Amino acid sequence: MFSYRHAFHAGNHADVLKHAILVQILDYFNRKDAPYWVIDTHAGAGLYALDGEWAGQSGEVVDGLDRLLGTPQPPELIMRYLRAIQDFNPDGVANRYPGSPALTLHALRAQDKLRLFELHPTEIEVLESTLRHLGTSRRQVAIAREDGFTGMKRLLPPPTRRGLVLIDPSYENKQDYRHTLQAVRDGLERFASGCFAVWYPLVQRVQAHEMARALERLPVDWVHATLTVRKPSADGLGLHGSGMFIVNPPWTLHEELRAALPWLTKTLAQDEHARHTLETSARAASPAQKRSPSRK
Repeated sequence: MFSYRHAFHAGNHADVLKHAILVQILDYFNRKDAPYWVIDTHAGAGLYALDGEWAGQSGEVVDGLDRLLGTPQPPELIMRYLRAIQDFNPDGVANRYPGSPALTLHALRAQDKLRLFELHPTEIEVLESTLRHLGTSRRQVAIAREDGFTGMKRLLPPPTRRGLVLIDPSYENKQDYRHTLQAVRDGLERFASGCFAVWYPLVQRVQAHEMARALERLPVDWVHATLTVRKPSADGLGLHGSGMFIVNPPWTLHEELRAALPWLTKTLAQDEHARHTLETSARAASPAQKRSPSRK
């Protein structure tokens, strides 16, 4: 149950997609003065040393963040993400990678709140240390050693009636696909106007595809993006891509992804099988989007 450590994968292609979208959503929330809450159901350690024991051993950042650094004129979605990464590496060398808690804290204003859930006993210790190092206020941030699928329900709806719920379990347990789908359904019952961002891996498991199709059948506005960087391995192991499904997305997200995904596909491609998809619900799409869905 506690074997997964995200530090092993920090800064890989899946993090790039997930965190670029997260930064965009938070930037959109900040356009209004009204406060909001962010609930992170599987927070991890918060900040990762890319030259440390875990990330340094895997080297996955080489085929993720490292490919983006120094590229000329990246799309706005990517530029915003890279600026956030740079703020955690003021010396100009990308040795630290901020996970979703750190990126969220970077974006939050004094009036906003962050609620974090993490079950891994070591990860939560590192997370608490990270938050102390970042100088966070206990009034603004709260951490619970608790199953985030269960814990998020008692926080919804947030008092501000504005909020983002990020759901990104490891999916090592196949039941996580079912739990994620149910968490979104439960969350919408309590907080119908809330933004729910679901990350999931593109792996050769039928549960991943079934969950994505079930999410698309929800009677809500949504945007669904996937990024595949290579052909699936013959043994069925490994991560060949990832997806992000956003319920009640910022109205600007689809267009920013439409500009960024082709660029990301080209930049992060590991072989000729790299591709992306971008779909949106009929009720959320503009007339032009309805006529020309993007799938490459």
